[in-house]
Amino acid sequence: MSSIGNYKVGMTVYGQISGIKPYGAFVRFDDGVSGLIHISELSNGFVRNIDHFVTVGEYVMVKVIDIDKENRQLRLSLKALPQNRKRFKKRVRFEGMPEDAIGFKTIEKMMPEWLKGEKND
Repeated sequence: MSSIGNYKVGMTVYGQISGIKPYGAFVRFDDGVSGLIHISELSNGFVRNIDHFVTVGEYVMVKVIDIDKENRQLRLSLKALPQNRKRFKKRVRFEGMPEDAIGFKTIEKMMPEWLKGEKND
């Protein structure tokens, strides 16, 4: 079985998100060891934006799924731990907002309709 220091494949460990890239999130541990949660290990579903799952500075519980001894890096998973499935940030969506709509133009267009709905409540 591979290991680095006290880390072994299958362990559950606690670390801090130290960086986010389009392909995954980096986790730093107190003893100087680091690891990567690949985008495919964040969720069983499609991940469009890693920021919907983790943020820099946040502490997370992850599972060690592989070890790269040569580079002293851990391959980590969030989705492998059942308790993490509940903690993911849900995307907020206003009623009537198109699913793929992004930006201020959409808000400007929808605001009168939303305000009209509040007057009727």
